[in-house]
Amino acid sequence: MAAEDLEWERSKISNQDLNMLKRLGLMKKEDAIRFPSEESYPNPPMEYRPMIKDLIRIGSQFIGYREYASKAEEKLAEANNRADALVQKLEQSEAARKKAELVASEAKAEADEARAKVASVEELQKRLEDAESALNEHKTAQAAREQGILKRLKSQIRRTETQTNQGFDLENPVNDPLLDTLSYLELHGSEIREGVANASAGLSTLFPYFFPKKEEPPTFLTLAKSFNSSEDLGLKVRQKT
Repeated sequence: MAAEDLEWERSKISNQDLNMLKRLGLMKKEDAIRFPSEESYPNPPMEYRPMIKDLIRIGSQFIGYREYASKAEEKLAEANNRADALVQKLEQSEAARKKAELVASEAKAEADEARAKVASVEELQKRLEDAESALNEHKTAQAAREQGILKRLKSQIRRTETQTNQGFDLENPVNDPLLDTLSYLELHGSEIREGVANASAGLSTLFPYFFPKKEEPPTFLTLAKSFNSSEDLGLKVRQKT
């Protein structure tokens, strides 16, 4: 192969490539590589092939691999960071879930307690309603009983007034029908007791004259019945005298 058939190219190494070679430690001297200027083209003998182009290509590939590895490391680090962030979010989500479950459990317990209190209040309300109903029934029965007693007392007062021809006016009424009626009855009772005492004394005095051979009865009612005979006791006494 003749040297004239070779196609030489200018170097394509850039400053970025030089900096990479320096970082990799492949270029220790500042002037180890020079950009082409007025250098002569190589003129190798027949059957010889310059290898500088392949070496440059291999070096470029090596540099590219290093850049690829560096970018891969960056992407791996980024992926790890994203994975760590995702794990952190998952942990936060799990903590939030546990907190939500705890809050839900506490809310359920509070709801159960509230329902129990409501049930207790409802039971107390029912017991109160039952007590009020029983009290109303008792009041109704008591009112009916008082009306019955009042009716009987008034009946006794009317009968007493008819028999004694005596009526009374209360000095200090309390505007209570039952108590005022009882007060009327007490006045009539006092009148009756006084009348019975006087009648008993008078009949006891007369009894020996009308019934000299009999023993005086022990009770006023029996004594009074002794004088309420079908016989004319006055005629009988006059005949004896």
